[in-house]
Amino acid sequence: MASLPEPILALAAALGRLPGIGPRSAERIALHVVQADPSVAQSLAEALRLAREAVAPCNLCGALAVHQPCPLCASPARANGLLCVVERPTDVINLEKSGTFKGRYHVLGGRISPLDGVGPEDLRIDAMVARLAPENITEVILALGSDVEGEATTTYLVRRLADSGVRVSRIAQGLPAGTGLEHADELTLARALEGRRPVSSS
Repeated sequence: MASLPEPILALAAALGRLPGIGPRSAERIALHVVQADPSVAQSLAEALRLAREAVAPCNLCGALAVHQPCPLCASPARANGLLCVVERPTDVINLEKSGTFKGRYHVLGGRISPLDGVGPEDLRIDAMVARLAPENITEVILALGSDVEGEATTTYLVRRLADSGVRVSRIAQGLPAGTGLEHADELTLARALEGRRPVSSS
């Protein structure tokens, strides 16, 4: 059986490193690209370049943005006083799809994981605390995963915010145990936000 030309194998390997694309899907996409009109590959390459160059974290909340600050931070329609803390920018997208939360967001940039060498100082925790007073935050909602690292991060944040004077709550555990927000559908996320409960440092 003839093997694929090296450039196609290299393209399939690059595509296979993307999330959600397995080896067979990567090979099919690679074969499609090399057999399509050259304009298809050119437009794909240009779209990849533009997206990578134009999109950056919001300098306030950390969500993905083209302009600074992002539309969510700049919108006067968002409810002041509520700050939802998530791990990744994609969590903001997932929560927005639920259509339930109308407050502000803060992306930590990960979660505490000593085994991976990630401590509190590696996350955007100080930036979160710095937002509380200027933005008159009255409630911080922790929307973190329910796995070991997510629980460790939640515990740390609860202790860190214990003397801040703000109410600290976390979304209801309607999420599958040991997973993050990316595995939950919009209805589950909406119910989790609506069912949030206070947490204490004790």
